[in-house]
Amino acid sequence: MTAAGPSVVIDGVAVPEKLIAQEISHHPAASLAEARIEAARALAIRALLLNRARGLDLDANPQVDDDGREETRDEALIRVLLDQEVQVDEPTQDERRRVYDAAPDRFMTPTMIEASHILLQPPGEDDADWSETEAQANVLIERLSAQPGLFADLARELSQCSSRDVGGALGQLFPGDLTPEVERALTDLAPGQIGDRPVRSRFGWHVLRLDRRQPGRRLPFEHVQADIAERLRHRAWAGAAARYVAALADDARETGVALTLDEAGQVAPGALSFGDLMGDGEALALRSERWLASADPELAELARSEAERRSQPMAAFVRETLAAFLAQADDEVWTRLISVAQGADDPALACAQSILRQTLAPPAKTFTLIRRR
Repeated sequence: MTAAGPSVVIDGVAVPEKLIAQEISHHPAASLAEARIEAARALAIRALLLNRARGLDLDANPQVDDDGREETRDEALIRVLLDQEVQVDEPTQDERRRVYDAAPDRFMTPTMIEASHILLQPPGEDDADWSETEAQANVLIERLSAQPGLFADLARELSQCSSRDVGGALGQLFPGDLTPEVERALTDLAPGQIGDRPVRSRFGWHVLRLDRRQPGRRLPFEHVQADIAERLRHRAWAGAAARYVAALADDARETGVALTLDEAGQVAPGALSFGDLMGDGEALALRSERWLASADPELAELARSEAERRSQPMAAFVRETLAAFLAQADDEVWTRLISVAQGADDPALACAQSILRQTLAPPAKTFTLIRRR
């Protein structure tokens, strides 16, 4: 096994730390540890999918999206693979209707309002300028409270918005059309009502009048069923794709480390597998017995004592211990084993020694006399 930089095994794929460091910025998370895991998992999933696509001898032409961005060849291969391998049923009419009936508020047109304003802009950015203009707006509101019919005329005369040409009318408005401050203030008004205080935005002070409010209405099922079907189709496909990837990962983990990413991001055969360690379990056990006796006498004695306790030949005990350990190994265990194997003259023997030591002489638990708060 050639020496390489440190790697992490995730979903049966050995991912170099160098690639994780490059990928991590694309996976914001609550903590660096979570981002690191997500980055490693994304790289592992990509490797599993590319390996499957190449195993099926797929070919793909990169496509260009609506924004002019062209896929990489790997992205195109993954797209073609998923299109071919992940299939979902078309949502039925009953399924569409259940979604429609279960969430009536989801299929509403937005509330529409019509409103008018008079905008007074302060002459400068100082607090004094803003306070002076606010006072002018309050005087204007007092005048309108006595003579509301003057709103359009005063807008034409005083407003510093282009809407002054139409008496301050802002036209038909939907959520998001206005600044949040103005939108919230209009929400509290009844049709025909003028706000009793000016509202400040980045543009200045607004004297507001709500002219009309038309609540949203529920769209007929026939108008939205195509959108509902698309949502259901997308949800079903996403779930099926996730299960497909999980199955690939399960298969990879069952062999140990099925694939390896090199530091250039290319997919290669696995760095370490059950076959590497147990391809000839009898021969490995015999080699381990002889090797331990010379390389690690203390561990060899522990193994011999345990074999005698079980009334087993030493080689049989070593073979069964390795097999049982590897059958329960998870990604974290395989990560440690790769680290042990890298640079070793005989990776299988180095891993066997590590496994026997973990099994027969696990590290002692440590305790502290001081409990940290």
